[in-house]
Amino acid sequence: MTWTPPPPRPGHPYYMHDAIYAQPGALRLVLRANAPAVAEAAARLRTMDRILLVGIGTSWHATLVGELLFARAGRFGHRARALHAFEAANYWPSPDARTGLVLVSHRGTKRFSLEALAAADGAAGVRVVVTGKGSGAGVATADVVLRTVEQEASAAHTVSYTCALALLAALAAAVGGDDALVAALEALPDQVALLLGQEAWDELAARLDGRRRYWFVGGGPNTATALEAALKMSEANHADAIGYNVEQFLHGPWAALEPDDLLVVVAPPGPTRERSLAAARVAREVGAPVVALADAADAEFAALAVATIALPPVPELLSPIPAVVPLQLLTYHLALRRGVNPDTMRAERPAHARARARLAL
Repeated sequence: MTWTPPPPRPGHPYYMHDAIYAQPGALRLVLRANAPAVAEAAARLRTMDRILLVGIGTSWHATLVGELLFARAGRFGHRARALHAFEAANYWPSPDARTGLVLVSHRGTKRFSLEALAAADGAAGVRVVVTGKGSGAGVATADVVLRTVEQEASAAHTVSYTCALALLAALAAAVGGDDALVAALEALPDQVALLLGQEAWDELAARLDGRRRYWFVGGGPNTATALEAALKMSEANHADAIGYNVEQFLHGPWAALEPDDLLVVVAPPGPTRERSLAAARVAREVGAPVVALADAADAEFAALAVATIALPPVPELLSPIPAVVPLQLLTYHLALRRGVNPDTMRAERPAHARARARLAL
């Protein structure tokens, strides 16, 4: 099964909007429905010496979060590693019998993801796939399959991303016996629901529209959030956007900031916060406005930012789930202001349709 552009909706709400607002209910259902499969996969992964997490695009961003989840909550430490599927299929040795492979693939059709999975067949100790319902047949050959949601009509994955993160968190917590993380994960759907109603997102987009470039920075598990937000902006509203690990940003890229740019810092409490403050101060000196995703009581960010989006108090390892939701909404409402369909990846434009036809993904 490959993605094809959905029947176009003439205007708001687009499919991406529906998917974003479906996330609280989807998170509840996905965690409940996959509980037996999570227990089975955890029992098998617990016996492995190491774990490789593999994905492409948004799924690769999920594996970056999963790497830290398995390193810390899953107690695998340095024996947990995330690999881009292209690299895994072409440059890294196939996993051995003491290695567990966890593949994340929303649609289960990407060439290099399937190649990485096939290379592990009969070699890896266990193969676990996190994928959507109705995904390609190739991923069904795994030892354990965890299902997120029905295939999204929008090309900009939102609900399938947060549900994949939730399943990776549940799996890592089950492997490592982290009951506190399980309890925090169970509370997340309600927290995401509150977050969806926190701001007037169209008004915020109006304030932030028209920037030359949109920069997103984060650290630890929210390095992936910065990368994912930049990807969504490119896919859905076609802005010039880039994501960085915050420390990488401070080691040179910041010099390209201009006053008509926007810097978004993802800075929940944790080791990243201090360096995110440094990034915000750099932007302030250059004259670029800052949007901060931070704790509601964080006065230092409130003093630096033109807008502060309050994140719920969750363990930092889970923060990529609520942190990405406001950035999905910002992306969507910027698309509305730009008069573009966020669902189609410009498939309705002849040049972009021809370009897509030349791609073999």
